[in-house]
Amino acid sequence: MATDGPRTPEVPARAPRTGRSEVQRISPGDLVELATDVGPVPMNVGAVLLLAEGTGADVATALAQRIGGVPRLRQRLVVPPWGLGRPYWVDDADFDIEAHVSLVRCPGPGDEPTLLAVAVDAVTRALPPSRPLWRAVVVTGLADGQVALVLVLHHVLADGIGGLAVLARLVDGDGTASAAPLASERVRAAHPAPRVRDLLADSAAERWRTLRGALRAVARAHRGRVELGRGGGRRASSCSLNAPTGPRRQVATVEVDLAPVRVAGRRYGATVNDVLLVAVTGAMASILRGRGEEVAELVVSVPVSARDSTTSHDLGNQVGVMPVRAPVHGSVPVRLERVAELTRAQKTQARGASAGLVGPVFRLLAAAGLFRWFVDRQRLVNSFLTNMPGPTAPLALAGARVLRIIPITITAGNVGVAFAALSYAGRLTVTVIVDPDVVPEADAVAAALAGELRAVADA
Repeated sequence: MATDGPRTPEVPARAPRTGRSEVQRISPGDLVELATDVGPVPMNVGAVLLLAEGTGADVATALAQRIGGVPRLRQRLVVPPWGLGRPYWVDDADFDIEAHVSLVRCPGPGDEPTLLAVAVDAVTRALPPSRPLWRAVVVTGLADGQVALVLVLHHVLADGIGGLAVLARLVDGDGTASAAPLASERVRAAHPAPRVRDLLADSAAERWRTLRGALRAVARAHRGRVELGRGGGRRASSCSLNAPTGPRRQVATVEVDLAPVRVAGRRYGATVNDVLLVAVTGAMASILRGRGEEVAELVVSVPVSARDSTTSHDLGNQVGVMPVRAPVHGSVPVRLERVAELTRAQKTQARGASAGLVGPVFRLLAAAGLFRWFVDRQRLVNSFLTNMPGPTAPLALAGARVLRIIPITITAGNVGVAFAALSYAGRLTVTVIVDPDVVPEADAVAAALAGELRAVADA
């Protein structure tokens, strides 16, 4: 894509080297995301911000001015030689904003499906490993004079909660539509990369901390088994939605008011996430019935964050998984009560504890070159659902109101359809992500999902 607009800021000077350099290691959770990025589509996450008005140049300028507030967006990932510990982040002294921010015009007719196709292209293109692992595509030429921002991060850089922290740092400070001039961020100097002796010392300290935390790790392992549930490890229902996926992705969206979904959930002792589990499994079952297939239940894996919030200075991944075996037969109230019962039993005080069990297995498979073989043949889950509570108040970017935020997550392996949900300013957007060669019925899945959400609200 051609780049046009934001000027390259002055290349930051290197800070003088004094004493031992800080080593900013990726976490074990980050290492899982990096090691398992072996499929036909990269392990990226994205979001589409649809703006009511404004110009592409204003949005691009706002990004160029504000990235200094998110240190990770100016850092690249370095993989050290064997024996020197996990990969680490270093300041990119040659950082060039034009390598990350693009201005493109949406092809006709400039409607939502066309915009989403542009967004999918941005999310499914690999990010160059020699640069900071993100890109932003500013899309103009949309209907009604609207502008969109497609923000893409590699999953090693941030999980969903971290992605929201990045977003909060890039939007207008007070979250209201304002034409006030944008204050420029002061860009810090690039710190020198750590030396070999720094890496050796840091690696030794990390091993000592791991040994000291061994007892705590045993306790968390038990909580991790609870989070995985009694059904963890049991085979999921066999169905045609599970087939090895390729490089293509297609998305469709469903948007509803959040309040009726929340009220309906509370009526049956359920959360919004429980409601979504009932709705997405009901939609999948509808598609399967259309294919002449019947299943009693579907297993959907839900990420569980170990934190409720974070800042743009503390990103990375702190996420476990919770596979939920949701029934697809029976009335909506019966299914909702059953799912709420299951998720209550699997939740623990140590949220995300399952990462300590799943992560090492995935890393071992990746190290043996078997991870892609495993995920293309796994029979543990039928789908994935990511649900994030987004901003409750309206936001603005470059003085333009943010009308919608559409999440896009990418999954690999044999999961043909996945779902990403995000609440924003009283609305709930659910994105259906499919491999069209496995699940060509993206619009039908979205229509069935909308019907399921209506049924929950009316229950």
